This record gives sequence, structure tokens and C-alpha cells, in this order.
Amino acid sequence: MSQRLLMIEDDERLAQMVAQYLQASGFEVAHAGSGRAGLDRLQDAVPAIDLVILDLMLPDIDGLEVCRRIRAQPGAAGSLPVLMLTAKGDPMDRVIGLEIGADDYLPKPFEPRELLARVRALLRRRSAPAADAPASRLRFGSLEIDRDARQVRLGERVCTLTAYQFDLLLALAERAGRVLTRDQIMEAVRGRELEAFDRSIDVHVGRIRAEIEADPKNPKRILTVRGVGYVFAKQQD
Repeated sequence: MSQRLLMIEDDERLAQMVAQYLQASGFEVAHAGSGRAGLDRLQDAVPAIDLVILDLMLPDIDGLEVCRRIRAQPGAAGSLPVLMLTAKGDPMDRVIGLEIGADDYLPKPFEPRELLARVRALLRRRSAPAADAPASRLRFGSLEIDRDARQVRLGERVCTLTAYQFDLLLALAERAGRVLTRDQIMEAVRGRELEAFDRSIDVHVGRIRAEIEADPKNPKRILTVRGVGYVFAKQQD
């Protein structure tokens, strides 16, 4: 069965061009021209949508609010991969998108081939089987990372992470005690080197800390190594 994408974009010409390109690559593509219409499509879609391509600038509800509402949904609906399209050149617009839960971003104008590559990468991460490992679960004190279920628990509480954030946390945890640069983390998670201006790793680490740390401002699990990157602590409470 073809994977189903929803493009929330008010530029009809761009949406049509992108839809044709993605359909030629084997995807089913639905289109919504506003934020509200996109949210309604997500709620009514049968079978469910596999990924959302979301424009930042929409005529009614902006893309940031749409993303917030997607992330507020319970269960699998709330972890739906979201690729945000940004027309503005300020990297802070991209950072804000990642802070509120987008998995990736692509600035306009973009090459359709790059969009296709980003979409495929996000879908692979969502559906990838567990990595070869002696155990399906990693445990660090009260923190449990379940590869098979792609779920993180802190005690009895299920942590709310996007697919990208789960992969980032897993990459750090599998290398517990090893200091990783931002480039190494990005390569492990996304499979390509980190762009010099890209602060997405820092943003995602901040969101992960908010879920797994007792005090995100004084982290004990994911530690910052100044001037280098991050390290996941082996010994935890």
C-alpha cells in the first residue's frame, strides 16, 4: 500500500507541482489549502496519513499552531512526522518550528528531489525495525527506551517524543558515556552532516530533556560538553 502524505499549503500551484512529483515517486498525496482544512483532513483520513508537509505561513492558522495541535493529539496521531516548509530566511523561524515539534524543515525555494529525500528519511525512521542489539530495551535507572515499541518511559509515565527525537535519544543512549559532536549526532540520526547554521540538535535535545530530566535546566541524563557536543550518562538514578 502506498504511503499517504498530506500537504498543508495555501499556494495551489506549488502544491500541485509537489503532489505530481511525489505521486510519480509512489506516494498518495492529499492537499489542504489552510490550517483548519489540514487538521480536519487529519482527523477524517481513512486510512491514516503517514506524514505531513506543513507550510509555516498559512492564511488562517499558521503552521506553528497547526504543528502544536498535531503534537497535542494522543497516541500515534501526536507523533506523526511533520516536515515544515519555511519561506523566511531567518534560522530562528526554523528553530521555533523544531521547538514546537516539527521533525525537520526545508526552506523555500527548494528542489523537489530534496523534499523527496527528506520525506523518505522521515518515513524510514518511523517504520525502521529495531537496530541489531542484544536487547530490545535500554534501561538507565527509571528511564526505559524500547526500540521495538519506539517508546520511552520514565517510571510509569510515557514520554512524548517525536520520531526524530526518539532516534536522537536512542543514538545517544546506545553510545552512553561517549561524547558525541553535533555533527556525529546528526550523521547518526539523519545520515548527513550538520549544516553550520543548523541548531536543530540543540533544540531537540532541549525538548528531550524536558521529557526525561527531573530538572531540564540541571540535566543528569544528557550532559552538555561545552565546545564539543553531548554525552548520555551511563550512571543514572
